Amino acid sequence: MLEEKILNDYKEAMKARDALKSSVLSFLRADLMNLAVAKKKKSLDDPEAVSVIKKQIKQRQDSIEQFTKGDRLEMAEKEKKELEILKAYLPPELSEEEVKKVIAEVVSETGASSMKDMGRVMKEVNAKLAGQADGKLVAELVKQSLSNPS
Repeated sequence: MLEEKILNDYKEAMKARDALKSSVLSFLRADLMNLAVAKKKKSLDDPEAVSVIKKQIKQRQDSIEQFTKGDRLEMAEKEKKELEILKAYLPPELSEEEVKKVIAEVVSETGASSMKDMGRVMKEVNAKLAGQADGKLVAELVKQSLSNPS
């Protein structure tokens, strides 16, 4: 399980006195525990843990953007290092071609034919991909697929 791996890596980082990694994993573990408590569970399953990691990654990306705009490059660099640590816990992302195949399958399964069906297609595609592709890319590819069906 992903949560156990994060805990073990956190312990290793603490033993190695890796302040940056232990800090990042500590915050991540806190978010995981908060979600588990909110859902009244002892621990989260992997898709739930991935969603928490993605949320933290998005926060880091936003921070990098803001620090870069504010000319705080040392802070942006720290956030980039934290981002790399978090990305290591995500499942490998699928290529654009693989995502297009999944979208084509879903479109044919659901019989989607226009942009009106985008919500339904996005829901199905996201369920099948389970965090293995960037949401913006998926939305863009679904729009392309539905606006000019081949």
